[in-house]
Amino acid sequence: MDYLRRAAARTQAKAMLTVLQRDHPGAAQRLGDGALDELRQWPGLQVRDVPDDRSGGGCSVSGAYFAGTPAVLAVATSASLARREFTGLHELGHHLQQTVVELMDVLLAEPDGGAALEDAACDAFAADILLPDTLTDRHITAAGPTADAAVALWRVSNASRMAACVKASERLPAPGHILLLDRDGILAFSASHGLPPLRRGSDQSQVPVLRTALSGQGHAEGRGRLAYRDGAVAGEELYLQTAAMDGYVLAVAVTDLAPWRTFAPSVRYNGPVAASYTCAHCGEDFTSFARACARCESAPCPDCDRCGCDRKVFERQCTACFVVHPAAMFDGASSRCRDCD
Repeated sequence: MDYLRRAAARTQAKAMLTVLQRDHPGAAQRLGDGALDELRQWPGLQVRDVPDDRSGGGCSVSGAYFAGTPAVLAVATSASLARREFTGLHELGHHLQQTVVELMDVLLAEPDGGAALEDAACDAFAADILLPDTLTDRHITAAGPTADAAVALWRVSNASRMAACVKASERLPAPGHILLLDRDGILAFSASHGLPPLRRGSDQSQVPVLRTALSGQGHAEGRGRLAYRDGAVAGEELYLQTAAMDGYVLAVAVTDLAPWRTFAPSVRYNGPVAASYTCAHCGEDFTSFARACARCESAPCPDCDRCGCDRKVFERQCTACFVVHPAAMFDGASSRCRDCD
């Protein structure tokens, strides 16, 4: 999300809060005290608990919104209560933006029909209810969030880790991310600002600074490139700082102006870096941005168009026409294919 898009998301979230107060006076306070309990009492809405694998992958959270009568807010059951509360509020954000005309008009004016803005505004709306600015100001200074400050903000609230990530990302002084990683380094959630978002579920465990944090007490600091497309593409180099978050690791990543450093100039931009491979079949060395095969962990070779896996279909070259055919094109041990016999 770039700077203008983040500002647009904040503006849309504020408009959603205004609509909420207008149509449901006092609801923001009640939602902050217990979002799911409050939403279960709303006419025209149904809160449905669903398994995590049925919550869909379109949102930044484990949940989904289904328009209809009644409209359904689906919330994954495997998450913690605080996370479910954040998800419920996020899905309520979708409901408001898809049913209130003035909010819909803002989305329709976007070049992509509002797809990116809608999801970002849902995150900001949920975080605003759970973590008001007055509380955030006590923990995050004007310089921006350190990893410890973001974790401290989460500890003094009843909000989820996700809500704390979103709120901290709104105070980033430069393009970057707030990441939430599980013990294996799998990305549970990210709130991005000015950089391409990372995919939920992606493996970040091979980033050296994050690997140090995951193998130790959660604290680490340095520079590194985050993994896009599960390591096939590395992002630009960022300043990174991490802190433990009760079973998770929170990481702050920025291009420059790192709040924990007295001097943090912009790192020279090198752009994405393609992964390097050696073809297991033709021996060709190559680099590629293509997604690696999940089985052999190699991208397709640009010379022979094969990944490192063995072919499922056995092949043989005909000694007459010199064309490589599947073995089924030969009779027994014949060196000539059926077309040449």
